[in-house]
Amino acid sequence: MFMVAVGLGVLALHLYLWKRLVRDTTTSARARRVATIVLAVFAGLAVAALVLPRFVGVEIAKWFAWPGYLWLALFFYLLLVLAALELPRLALRRWTRPAESGEVDESRRLFLSRAAGVVAVATAGSVVGAGAVSALGPPTVKRVSVPIGRLAPGLRGMRIAVVSDIHLGPLLGRSHTEQIVRMLNETRPDLVAMVGDLADGTVAELGHAAAPLGDLVAPTYFVTGNHEYYSGYQPWVTELERLGLHYLHNENTKIVHGLDRLTLAGVTDVTGKNFDDGPDMERALTGRVGTTVLLAHQPVQAEKAATLGVDLQLSGHTHGGQLWPFHYVVRAAQPAVSGLSKVDKTWLYVTNGVGTWGPPVRVGAAPDISVIELAAD
Repeated sequence: MFMVAVGLGVLALHLYLWKRLVRDTTTSARARRVATIVLAVFAGLAVAALVLPRFVGVEIAKWFAWPGYLWLALFFYLLLVLAALELPRLALRRWTRPAESGEVDESRRLFLSRAAGVVAVATAGSVVGAGAVSALGPPTVKRVSVPIGRLAPGLRGMRIAVVSDIHLGPLLGRSHTEQIVRMLNETRPDLVAMVGDLADGTVAELGHAAAPLGDLVAPTYFVTGNHEYYSGYQPWVTELERLGLHYLHNENTKIVHGLDRLTLAGVTDVTGKNFDDGPDMERALTGRVGTTVLLAHQPVQAEKAATLGVDLQLSGHTHGGQLWPFHYVVRAAQPAVSGLSKVDKTWLYVTNGVGTWGPPVRVGAAPDISVIELAAD
């Protein structure tokens, strides 16, 4: 129902786009009719991309997801630019009404509307084009040192590769997974932490696309994200365990590095509450020893982790905002959007993730694989 509501909102906003880009810039009925039909088709594709994939399956969704989602990104930035141009349009309103007549000069009004349209299309097209290159290109490998108090000597220099939000689905498939696995193996980490949102579809649809995860060399541990629950979390857990990955279901394991041990804990995503599989952090931390690293999909879970004395939480979920300026919206709901920060005395690291939700476009939030190195404080 939420996505249906979003789809209706998108349709409504297309009326503003039609007014500024079609009605205000055309003079002939034929041109206006053709432009209206084209805009209506793209609007329909955008709504279909938002609403239909869960109902028609991944294979069918591929046909309309690519044009629909790309248009959705272009539509969003067209709205932003056109809205920003409303003030200059208002300031130039007098220019369209020559003092001698006081009536609107249609040629000036048309010039102003078309100039605004050209600026909007050129700007939005450039932003979305660059954003698509960023989203669909190889992730950046970030290397981050995290100073931890009372870190045992044997744990110093231990490296954890963090990957999140792979989002296999109508847009991203097996080649996406192969690239990620190759890059993770090239970082030569001591262990890999997958912190949720692997797929937007079922194992039957996307199991083949996820199969390269079985080629990860380092021991790999994972927790669920919110999208696992939308896609059938239990079959995905079973499939990943079959591939050799280790599921941390509100539990922890001891990782030996050098002569010392690290407690690696994991909790389910907060969305799991709606599926009788909610996070239980106290249980996940039972029996911990020494330094504790927690895998939790959403950064907001660090607020609880801080009260329980967790040293470091590794999260994803935010995509770094994915499309500027959405990071402001994300920041209102999460304690951090991207990178390293602190919640009380607990370190929180949030990766931008390697996939996308919705448009295959990233603006101001490049995809990344993060290699966390533990260091003494």
